[in-house]
Amino acid sequence: MIETARLVLRPWREADRAAFAAIVADPEVAGWLGGARVQDPAYFDSMLTFLDAYGRGPLAVVERVSGVPIGRVNLRRLPEDWNHPMVGETEIGWTLARTAWGHGYATEAARAMLAHGFADPRLAAIHSWTSETNLRSQGVMRRLGMVRAPERDFDHPDVALDDPLRRSVVYAIARPT
Repeated sequence: MIETARLVLRPWREADRAAFAAIVADPEVAGWLGGARVQDPAYFDSMLTFLDAYGRGPLAVVERVSGVPIGRVNLRRLPEDWNHPMVGETEIGWTLARTAWGHGYATEAARAMLAHGFADPRLAAIHSWTSETNLRSQGVMRRLGMVRAPERDFDHPDVALDDPLRRSVVYAIARPT
């Protein structure tokens, strides 16, 4: 568990299933994440097991005052058997309920997760990527001190060729010295 001034980051629980389903049921949230893929109950199941299987993974972002999950923050190394251009890299990412947008929660949660990740001396860099049209997430990346790495940009293999979300831009941050 990781705590910040306003948030608690903790593993997902079965009891959080309805809260996550409500977050991704919002078309504005799900639209950035592949829609039906994240709305499938199997996606939540994979969040429950990823952390156990790989040691790092998605955590629930819980508002400290209300105790309600308002999203997720993820720190994970992409497994070697995935079909993804960033396989082997450590990724940080986030998803928040639309009602939580604009309050600095993504930056706060991600900053805490970066510190947690860099506590591992073997981790030299952390990457993040999003669609080139997702300017809000790119803003969070810049606020975190991440730097654009255009040489790593890619077309997302799980997004249709004609989908405007296919082109992904990559940001990176090196371990603080």
